[in-house]
Amino acid sequence: MTALLTKLFIKNPDDIKNNATRTQYGSLSGVVGILCNLLLCAFKIAVGSLTHSISIVADGLNNLSDMGSSVITILGFKLANKPADKDHPFGHGRIEYMSAFIVAILILLVGFELMKTSVTAITNGTPMPTYSIVSIIVLAVSVIFKFWLFLFNRKIGKKIDSETLLATAQDSLNDSIATAVILLSVGVSKLVTLPFNLDAVMGIAVALFILWAGINAAKETLNRLLGEPPSPELITDIETAILSHDEFVGIHDLMIHNYGPGRLFASVHVEVPQDIDIVHCHEQIDLCEKEIFDNLGVMLVIHMDPMDVNNEEVNFTRQQLSDGIKVINDELTLHDFRMTPMADTQTNLVFDVVIPQNFNLSEKELKEKISQIAKLINPTFCCVITVERDFTGR
Repeated sequence: MTALLTKLFIKNPDDIKNNATRTQYGSLSGVVGILCNLLLCAFKIAVGSLTHSISIVADGLNNLSDMGSSVITILGFKLANKPADKDHPFGHGRIEYMSAFIVAILILLVGFELMKTSVTAITNGTPMPTYSIVSIIVLAVSVIFKFWLFLFNRKIGKKIDSETLLATAQDSLNDSIATAVILLSVGVSKLVTLPFNLDAVMGIAVALFILWAGINAAKETLNRLLGEPPSPELITDIETAILSHDEFVGIHDLMIHNYGPGRLFASVHVEVPQDIDIVHCHEQIDLCEKEIFDNLGVMLVIHMDPMDVNNEEVNFTRQQLSDGIKVINDELTLHDFRMTPMADTQTNLVFDVVIPQNFNLSEKELKEKISQIAKLINPTFCCVITVERDFTGR
């Protein structure tokens, strides 16, 4: 069914880097969600009212909120596809993350409301509702519908890497599980007479699950909005692409900024031999930037750092110091290493040190330790150190 809908309503289904195609996928998901949830909402509220079932009515209201989620999905994709303007020069892509966060908030509201209703039923001693064959059939159909919606949104969400659709898929899975739990309570109540309202108890269990799912969905979306690190795969792909050029001998200070799906901007420092032809180097940088944009969709800006790579004394000292600082922390790295000519009293070593996340030493303590290590290598060494952090999250 997903393949058929995609074929009918998406013009270029495989062109997922195209924002117009992403918008078509989002609209398709939203329309399908509205139609399915409208049908389920009407049936559940009707059946729940007739059987006086808290769970079924709450489940029906949940479908009503899901319709709102579908509307938000459509609007989110439409607004995210707006072109860049004076106020938003990097585009409006983050609106998609905001819409996913709104869906997560709706999930949490449904969980709180179901928890409140279920706890009230237990404290007031509300009896277990009576379920008819019709209501059981409606619930069973609802499980099937919602599980299909989960598979539908998850497949599309993974294909276009959409937090909004993945959050919507999770919401559909929550609904499917919630309704399945209601059916379980119906089956148990038919077989065993219990001294408490199993329907309300199951409602609490489902509410806890929905709240857990909502918190996770909100957390993942907030991480995107606040600026989470890029994926290790993307970092590796960028590094491999850059170092495939023979003129580039090393990279550092890679920074990647996410302004929404398909809107990645990055900068990096690339080490090149100091005697390289400047025009040729510029040509290689332009070529590399274009290759990375075409293959990875990342708009990269490369800054070149000329290095004395042919001086054996400098290379030997750099390697000794690089190995030496591993005693402090195995993840420490250095770059932009420069060395003044060897002298009798003072030889300056100028370089940057990259510290890992959750590094405990202060900058002053770190510089002192590195300086001590350099003195052990050669008493004349005097370090001029700039401390930096790794923005790739490694």
